[in-house]
Amino acid sequence: MPQTLPQALDSAVVRDWCSLALEALGREREEIDAINVYPVADGDTGTNLYLTVESASQAVEAVFAAITAPDFADTVRAMAHGALIGARGNSGTILSQLLRGMSEVLAEGRDGDHLARALRRASVSAREAVAHPVEGTILSVAAAAASAAAGGQDVVTVARAAYAGARAALEVTPAQLAVLERAGVVDAGGRGLVTMLGALVEAVSGEAPARAPRTPRVVAPAVESCADAGPAFEVIYLLEADDTAVARLRERLDSLGDSLVVVGGDGLWNVHVHVDDAGAAVEAGVEAGRPYRIRITHFGTLGTAGTSGTEAPEERAGRAVVAVLPGEGLAHLCAEAGATTVLARPGEPPASGELVEAIRRAHAREVVLLPNDAALRHTAAAAAEQARAEGIRVALVPTRAAVQGIAALAVHEPDRRFDEDVVAMTAAAGATRYGELAVAEHQSFTSAGVCQAGDVLGLIDGDVAVIGHDVATVAETVLDRMLSGGGELVTLVLADDAPEALADRLETHVRETHLAVDTVVYQGGPQAPLLLIGVE
Repeated sequence: MPQTLPQALDSAVVRDWCSLALEALGREREEIDAINVYPVADGDTGTNLYLTVESASQAVEAVFAAITAPDFADTVRAMAHGALIGARGNSGTILSQLLRGMSEVLAEGRDGDHLARALRRASVSAREAVAHPVEGTILSVAAAAASAAAGGQDVVTVARAAYAGARAALEVTPAQLAVLERAGVVDAGGRGLVTMLGALVEAVSGEAPARAPRTPRVVAPAVESCADAGPAFEVIYLLEADDTAVARLRERLDSLGDSLVVVGGDGLWNVHVHVDDAGAAVEAGVEAGRPYRIRITHFGTLGTAGTSGTEAPEERAGRAVVAVLPGEGLAHLCAEAGATTVLARPGEPPASGELVEAIRRAHAREVVLLPNDAALRHTAAAAAEQARAEGIRVALVPTRAAVQGIAALAVHEPDRRFDEDVVAMTAAAGATRYGELAVAEHQSFTSAGVCQAGDVLGLIDGDVAVIGHDVATVAETVLDRMLSGGGELVTLVLADDAPEALADRLETHVRETHLAVDTVVYQGGPQAPLLLIGVE
């Protein structure tokens, strides 16, 4: 019986597309990295595209985890938003805008005509996001895909036409861009987009198209000649700002450097630029709004991460700790204790690529990784595996909360044997019960009963144990339950917006109610959870 091909997209197809694209980019990442000579020969285009799609895929999976049958428009918007907040590098940032452009049209319709129009919108919006568009790049490939898809009747026909148009355009990129012709390669970003569109064909038809031909690895002299020219730093950050401020930011950054791409909208933007003065690029973002997730890469040091570089890598330190923290105050505290930190903001968990970057940044032969969140278990494991493949010895201590990470860091001794240190840190984390206070955002069923919006929730080891109306009263109840089985040390981490006298009240409560129990208090920062509690 012949297979019935879909006449329209749905949420499951979008999910499959993200999964298949991530799998394909994972297979082809090294090949794409190897042909990356424009705009900078930093050998990371395939990796950046992979990390961007990983973030998009995680956002889609989160929608499916929350809702059994998610709305199609919500799914495509989640894909675009995930790509935006996780975009890496020049090509990854452009890809995120391509997905955003597609989502704007697909949210209005799911048939072949809308898919063709979505590809057209994607091409136009991506080109508008680049300060100085260049032919022979991912932009040319996107335009060709959109042109080839125009007039298609059903989603399968449109997807196949877009893929064929993109492959044909990729083949001629060396004739459009001299640096590609000299290196004897096609454009790396365009190659990645062809892979993405191939995954789309497979998602809608069930059949994978023929892969693009393999491209030979670029020889070192060609890479070095490209890498020597241009600014020294790549600066990327997310930015909360209005349209007017972003328009001024574009002008400011365009005067500072090149490879400028600003994508996004609705108050959230991803900014990418190559500059010599990285500080000035960040300051421009501060003037425009609130920049965060700031990443600065010096092109001259890329060789230490396995890409092209001519300088000998520095000697690695013996051992380091990498910790994910939910607030700037905690991040500062752990950084003072010697840890390399990754900030996790509400609703924006770090992707595995961000953890790998932190492991590299620690510049050590041995690294202890503290995810400090049960939801990051698989992400942290993937990051550890990638770092091990790069020759770094990584141990993952499965900390489920920041207070467990603090306990583990407190017993860390870099001078003892690695295995012994990991065992001691794991034992300290395991001996620490953790609690948290949060405010319910809407009515919900919990393990402690039904809560209403605005209720104060007291969680113990991840489960809601107390529902109340007063922060201090709920906190005292949670403390008493956690200390009912004994304890020697209570750790309290308060957000900046916690009630002013809360710490003093809880310290007094512990002192008067539980003999021989000490209390330490830390400030979590402006975006930390309301209250974190640890009992050792």
